[in-house]
Amino acid sequence: MTKALEGLRVLDLARLAPGMYGSMLLADFGADVLMVEIPPGAVARFASRHRGEGEDPEREIATDPYRRNKRSIAINLREPDGLELFYRLVDDVDVVLDGFRPGVTERLGIDYATLSARNPRIITGTLSGYGRTGPYAQMAGHDINYISIGGALGMIGGADGRPAIPLNLVADFAGGGLLMAFAVLLAVQARERTGRGQDIDLAMSDGVTSLLGMQISRMFNVMKPPPPRGEHPLGGGRCFYNVYQCADGKWVSVGAIEPYFFEALCHGLGLDELIPHQNDDDRQQEMMDAFAAAFATRPRDEWFAVLGDADACLTPVLGLDEMAADAHVRERGLIQTVEDPRAGTVEQVGVAPMLLGTPGEVRLPSARLGEHTDDVLGSLGLPGARIAELRERGVVA
Repeated sequence: MTKALEGLRVLDLARLAPGMYGSMLLADFGADVLMVEIPPGAVARFASRHRGEGEDPEREIATDPYRRNKRSIAINLREPDGLELFYRLVDDVDVVLDGFRPGVTERLGIDYATLSARNPRIITGTLSGYGRTGPYAQMAGHDINYISIGGALGMIGGADGRPAIPLNLVADFAGGGLLMAFAVLLAVQARERTGRGQDIDLAMSDGVTSLLGMQISRMFNVMKPPPPRGEHPLGGGRCFYNVYQCADGKWVSVGAIEPYFFEALCHGLGLDELIPHQNDDDRQQEMMDAFAAAFATRPRDEWFAVLGDADACLTPVLGLDEMAADAHVRERGLIQTVEDPRAGTVEQVGVAPMLLGTPGEVRLPSARLGEHTDDVLGSLGLPGARIAELRERGVVA
């Protein structure tokens, strides 16, 4: 079956999960993604994301979704021969992605100006923490820093005032890799009209701020900052949009924003007297306490059995292991079985979104570093003896 992105050729120089997630999305839907990685020991600072630290190194690689549906070649771009090989690859691809700080691609000689001179249709994309401009451009950071600057971390947390760290989901993946995949597709579409590629400057901190559009709009509307942490209606400040512990120590989440959902929730909890007071500011803590006392009378799964289908917007808070075994998640294909030639049968996170006409799929197991070096260089016309000589010199691996 034809894939949505079949024919799109991508060179992926990302070293960390955000960029690799973005190229995984492209690969899952048919793009030919070639990871251009660094030979072991070549440049430690920019080495590829290290694998193989678990009890079973092969299994650790095999379960890594960010390397699936891709090929891998290892080239030292700091070697003239390695850079020339990279240029030859660029001549026949559509997209080059990286995750370097500003200035690195210029120093390596792989910036847009250089590559587009060889291939005017090339699209380049850099996913960095703060982008190429602005006073923070050269600052080091990770997701926690980007969501701090982007405005998200300051809004997330409990009534004690301490910001709550939402793993590395918001900047790395939602505002980073996912947005980069979207940006690539925009540039590809634009190229259909203009005939030329372009450069993408994507800051993960920018992505975070763009996700806050609803909250920012509200702030500018009422002309004052949002409520303190723990008091925002969608951040723990309302009884109807909160989490509650059950008799077995497990948790449920409720999102009964609309009045008819709130009515169903109260009715299921035996708290009909609270229905008229859903949005009474001065009664929120009282209602939270009443909800907490009610939920504490039964185990989590009993509450889900009672209220899950009652239009009460109630769900169990699943642990990661519970999620992976959940019937709904399984039926939707969000956990998939993959046959790996070295590790055997493993499971990975599945493919999303679900396209019914041109669906994505896990076609290839997760690639090992340099697994396809010989094949790729052979396709460029290099004889085996030349490849062996380059490998001996550390130019490729």
